[in-house]
Amino acid sequence: MENKAIVCKDLTKQFGDFKAVDKISFEVSEGEIFGFLGANGAGKTTAMRILCGLSYPTSGEAKVAGFDVYKEQEKIKKNIGYMSQKFSLYDNLTILENIEFYGGVYGVSRPEIKERSAELVKTLGLEKEAKKLVGGLPLGWKQKLAFSVAVFHRPKIVFLDEPTGGVDPITRRQFWDMIYEASANGITVFVTTHYMDEAEYCNRISIMVDGRVEAIDSPTALKERFNVASMDEVFYELARNAKRTSD
Repeated sequence: MENKAIVCKDLTKQFGDFKAVDKISFEVSEGEIFGFLGANGAGKTTAMRILCGLSYPTSGEAKVAGFDVYKEQEKIKKNIGYMSQKFSLYDNLTILENIEFYGGVYGVSRPEIKERSAELVKTLGLEKEAKKLVGGLPLGWKQKLAFSVAVFHRPKIVFLDEPTGGVDPITRRQFWDMIYEASANGITVFVTTHYMDEAEYCNRISIMVDGRVEAIDSPTALKERFNVASMDEVFYELARNAKRTSD
């Protein structure tokens, strides 16, 4: 039986009378690339905050990396990586300083930080830029570096929130090569994206509409189910009746 990195059952988040997340249930296998899609207002950001240990659910159950979202939030945070569209790097620190800082935050030992930093800089081909400020890097390089930092401590799961926003198609493809490599190394990848061509790269996809998971399957199976040629069309079929306009 394959191990599950994330398990949700009837997970709900309510604000007064408003259910931002409405009884969602799904499982993500270890090493899987799982796309978490939804239009603005679908509830995906709220759900991701719960799974990252940043917000408590109102009801339902969920475990992330084997830890309970109600009782073990700090353990969840230590076993995940996170990267947002705004990339959590400090522009006024050098590439090496950013890597060392986040390595320390994630509890990596100093000798390991030193060894892995040199390894990472070499892998990214940034040896000559290692002591340059991150603020001077092109956007695509910042995002590749931010992803590398998010998995630097070798987490069980990495959460990527719109990670390729604003970069060119070639850089996006390179970024996804990095995602595939992380998955091949056993890291579970939980990704949100607005680019439906990227949804095709995921092993499975869930699509949220108005707080509920309306569909979950592989891209091929979803296209067959809706008898359409692209994930754009699948998304449109599901999202066109959405009532909400903001998350």
